[in-house]
Amino acid sequence: MKKLLLVCAFVFSVLAVQAQDQSRLGIGVRGGVNFSTFGGGDIQDDDYSNRTGLSVGLYATVPILPFLAVEPGVYYSIRGTKNNDFANSRAVLGYVDIPVLARLYVGSAFNVFAGPQLSFLQSSRFEGDLFGSTVGFDTNAVRERDFGAVVGVGFNPAKSFNVQASYNYGMQPVFKNSNVDVYNRGFTVSVGYTF
Repeated sequence: MKKLLLVCAFVFSVLAVQAQDQSRLGIGVRGGVNFSTFGGGDIQDDDYSNRTGLSVGLYATVPILPFLAVEPGVYYSIRGTKNNDFANSRAVLGYVDIPVLARLYVGSAFNVFAGPQLSFLQSSRFEGDLFGSTVGFDTNAVRERDFGAVVGVGFNPAKSFNVQASYNYGMQPVFKNSNVDVYNRGFTVSVGYTF
């Protein structure tokens, strides 16, 4: 994990130096809220509901053409789900997400984006409310890596400030048991600032 963070820090440092010479290239910070749940063939629509979690991290915007940029990022993201049928139980999953997005600019203020995302599990916990108190336990049943696709829309009301909404479509089963057809799914709403 430390090696991964060092590599990411080096890449962002190199891009920050180059940002002085190009108008759209820059390093930014972004934070927001995840509304995540589980989806897949083994999930009934009314089994689970969204769980709210944090998403915060860094991104780099690398212009390719005047209307197109590539945007790698590194985020810490809390995902999971809630099951209201049993003791208000919930899964709380912490990931380091590494998306690589292609961002297409539509005019000066709007953009759409899409790309793959690789995630590394940092923590996995199941919790529930029993007899008036919260009980929980850590679990090793969740896969150490997750892979998915991200799509979304963005808006730049000012040169350095941005707002975006995205959808994360997990494509690798959440649990190590390959017979369980359950995936991470959810929306993220976030704000960012480019330096």
